[in-house]
Amino acid sequence: MPRSQRMVRQIGRLPSPLYRAYERRLLGTLSTSRMPRHVGVILDGNRRWARAFGEPAMTGHRRGADKIAEFLSWCEELDIELATLWMLSTDNLSRSSDELTDLLVIIEETIRDLAEVGRWRLRVVGRLELLPESVAAALREAQRATAGITDGLQVNVAVGYGGRHEIADAVRAALRERLANGEDLASVAECLDVEDIAAHLYTRGQPDPDLVIRTSGEQRLSGFLMWQSAHSEFYFCEAYWPEFRRVDFLRALRSYSERERRLGR
Repeated sequence: MPRSQRMVRQIGRLPSPLYRAYERRLLGTLSTSRMPRHVGVILDGNRRWARAFGEPAMTGHRRGADKIAEFLSWCEELDIELATLWMLSTDNLSRSSDELTDLLVIIEETIRDLAEVGRWRLRVVGRLELLPESVAAALREAQRATAGITDGLQVNVAVGYGGRHEIADAVRAALRERLANGEDLASVAECLDVEDIAAHLYTRGQPDPDLVIRTSGEQRLSGFLMWQSAHSEFYFCEAYWPEFRRVDFLRALRSYSERERRLGR
């Protein structure tokens, strides 16, 4: 069976009766008026999950990749509009060549398969020029192939992504635009503001994340959506990404719904 079909079949896979009962309980605590529009997820813990079972890192990366379609189906069920998934950071590019080569193959296959599902509009965010050209081309093609999907869940796949790099790229793009319009650097420095930078982020035109989830128990953002997460709520989950369950997601949403979001006011 093709991998894309396996991914679709995973969407319908039911958890155990015990978890189904607990999920129903959690769902009953959620208010549709207090659901996040945009959820960002740091998919962390693939290698540690594999190590716990005495398996190589690639087993964890593949298991983590297979979790993505299932997660997106949960977002759909709950009418979440946008999900941003951090699949590869710029720091990850310094891993051993063998692991990185295998990981890029998995990422390329996964994003191609997500596009083939045909339900999600994909946007690739990150410095694709840092990736092998064949991988970058495949990711651009997946984005192009889903560009016509206008309804339902939108998905940002962050590959070769670093929050500091994104801000630096946005500032450069804003400066180039203003200089191309005939302004001099001194005048640009006087009036450049947050709106100018926001208009050139990888996620421009999209709402900022309401909720950012990190799996694996680590309690840091590591540069994920640094600019966009200024007013985000954070949720740190102990489960490694490959074992992240729908019930874990519902707990994150319950925690989010119980918070008072003042947004600096």
